Amino acid sequence: MSRAQWTQPTKKWGAVAAVTGAMLVVAAAPGTAPAAGPSHGTFAGHAKEAALTLLVGRAVDEGHASPTGQCAAGTFGPALCGGWREQRVRATARGVGSLQEEVPLSGSSRAARADALPTDSGGPLEITLAEPGHLTDVTVRDGSGRHLAGHLGPDGERWLNTEPLRAGEDYTVQVGAQDAAGRPVGVTMAFTTAPPSAGSRLTVDFGPLPGRTYGAGEIVTAALSHPVPAADRAARARLEQALEVTSEPHVEGAWHWVDASTLHFRPRAYWPAHTVVRVRSGLDGVQIGEHGYGGPSEPLEFTVGDRIEAVTDSATHEMTVRRNGRVIRTIPVTTGKAGFRTRSGIKVVLGKEPKVRMRGDSVGIKRGTKEFYDLPVLYATRVTWSGEYIHAAPWSVEAQGEENVSHGCTGMSTEDAAWFFETVREGDIVEVVNSGGAKMAPFDNGFGDWNVDWRTWLAGSALGSADEDPQGSLGTASRLHPTT
Repeated sequence: MSRAQWTQPTKKWGAVAAVTGAMLVVAAAPGTAPAAGPSHGTFAGHAKEAALTLLVGRAVDEGHASPTGQCAAGTFGPALCGGWREQRVRATARGVGSLQEEVPLSGSSRAARADALPTDSGGPLEITLAEPGHLTDVTVRDGSGRHLAGHLGPDGERWLNTEPLRAGEDYTVQVGAQDAAGRPVGVTMAFTTAPPSAGSRLTVDFGPLPGRTYGAGEIVTAALSHPVPAADRAARARLEQALEVTSEPHVEGAWHWVDASTLHFRPRAYWPAHTVVRVRSGLDGVQIGEHGYGGPSEPLEFTVGDRIEAVTDSATHEMTVRRNGRVIRTIPVTTGKAGFRTRSGIKVVLGKEPKVRMRGDSVGIKRGTKEFYDLPVLYATRVTWSGEYIHAAPWSVEAQGEENVSHGCTGMSTEDAAWFFETVREGDIVEVVNSGGAKMAPFDNGFGDWNVDWRTWLAGSALGSADEDPQGSLGTASRLHPTT
């Protein structure tokens, strides 16, 4: 997309003018010449035609709050949310605009040159009217054609972006409006934001591995290259807004900060079977508070297979396995005995090992004691990083379905373990009830995220809980969006 021109099939949009950034270009659309004449929006020979003056501004001076409250809400950087400096663009029915001199609203008599208007990408972009009339539509696209989210006020007098601009990015702004008599006017503006400052860039590494099929309990992870402390809630909110998760079909979901460098994303309920999940970072060029600028990151796409749920009841010594809600197998099992109770709660499959050597000293049982063991184990399905598995236990077949005799794992016959091993995949759901064991930890021993209730999960987002943000005005950008 050229900064010098932009066309739309159904309308002619004439002038192209940079309204922010280090580069300014003013040009006409093909076949349209800008009218000659003085500045301040006058057009020789066209004094009676429909026209409106658009004010295109950004916050640069201290002393005035954003009229929309977005600065107070943390959408934009605090240092950039002062008074307003504006550009004036004349919109006419022919689409030809004339750019006026910049007018600092702070009262300074010195106006900056219009062809040298640097901007910080973290500042707001506001489009409003300087005279009676109303905006009908505002569309802002970056150099890749992606839309910049924004809000058009109900009275049609003001538009403001609701996500930050990115540094070093080309933008095209298409504005449609009507004058006081209802006659249509329009203009297109192009600008380039200033490049990011020198220094390392904050990037994100998404998980799980792309291009694979996972279970309905799979968690999306985001590992940051630089930490963002909890004390800087505004920076965390801006980062969350730039991490986009979409799915087919659409489900409700949210990010949760595990620590200063790690976020997890999960739906409110398990992923529906056969969902396609896409994750991308919009951090490139975004200023993250005092933590520098975001850099490019690789996107992620994966699919969800059938919904497999394995629920073990330690009191009845039985595992029930369901596929998409239908019972497909009931398995006699044995779980942890007294002193070694199996963790209760929801876990997900972390991986599968056809053969693994299990030793008691790996879980704190001293060699030489009666509880020590050293065994080759087949068909081991891992559910915690500390060594809890679902596996073949031919030595305890007589106890399976009758009593709990293991050291914390879930044991079953070799035949059943082989079937389970072949049936489940990473991300499938494994739940243990009535074990008497400690609750599965949410984050430090696998994926126990599903043991966190939804209200608590939302409280771990910098975008606010449902109580704090009932309209979802801040959370929309990083909540799960539909793609259908």
